[in-house]
Amino acid sequence: MAEPDGSGAARRPRLGVNIDHVATVRNARGGATPDPVRAAHLAVQGGADGVTAHLREDRRHIRDDDMRRLKQELAVPLNFEAGATAEMVAIALEILPHAVCLVPERREERTTEGGLDVIGLRRELKPMIADLSAAGVRVSLFVEPEPAVLEAAAELGAPVVELHTGAFCLRHDAGDHAGAARELERIRAAAAAGDRLGLEIHAGHGLSFDTVRPVARIPQIAEFNIGHFLIGEAIFTGLAAAVATMRRLILEAREARDVP
Repeated sequence: MAEPDGSGAARRPRLGVNIDHVATVRNARGGATPDPVRAAHLAVQGGADGVTAHLREDRRHIRDDDMRRLKQELAVPLNFEAGATAEMVAIALEILPHAVCLVPERREERTTEGGLDVIGLRRELKPMIADLSAAGVRVSLFVEPEPAVLEAAAELGAPVVELHTGAFCLRHDAGDHAGAARELERIRAAAAAGDRLGLEIHAGHGLSFDTVRPVARIPQIAEFNIGHFLIGEAIFTGLAAAVATMRRLILEAREARDVP
């Protein structure tokens, strides 16, 4: 996550690549391969502006040593995705990535299923955000695209929110055109509202070559964080090529945002 340019909307949207599921494949068999850090370097070769990795409580994919190696080896920003817990904040304060994105986390879920309960967790989140910010780490909150949630995030002092795009992607992929249109409008309205509050707006979850286009036309979104689809596509085309295609589609969609 680079610093905002101060223009209110992003001049050129960034792409962050989540390499979690390279580690999922590694851990399925054990051993050291495939190496998620190697995947991170390939993503950068393909044009990624940053790398995201989620250190889960149960260490189901990314491990502590992966995070340390990513911080040591990467020349691009590292976005440390983590549950809003004292353990994860302590690890982040040790590693000092460029950014930390606080997300909801439940052991039984396959992937993050919704946004962080920013309103209900105000008391817990406030000192975490303050401690990370004091250490020079940019804090992002993974949230549902709702105005009240964005207002709470701004009040807590988080400079960035990442809008959960999963509901839109599910409806789009199911052929629910009306439902997808409603969810896209929620994202569009939330991005505009967050921008007015002075928040930097990111987006992610479930995005593919097809679903990224309409979201990328939203001018306030400064960064897209995409993982599972790109790792899957890499099986067929290679990771650098998949990242390069995603980056091209995002930039083309942003340039064509005024086209219906």
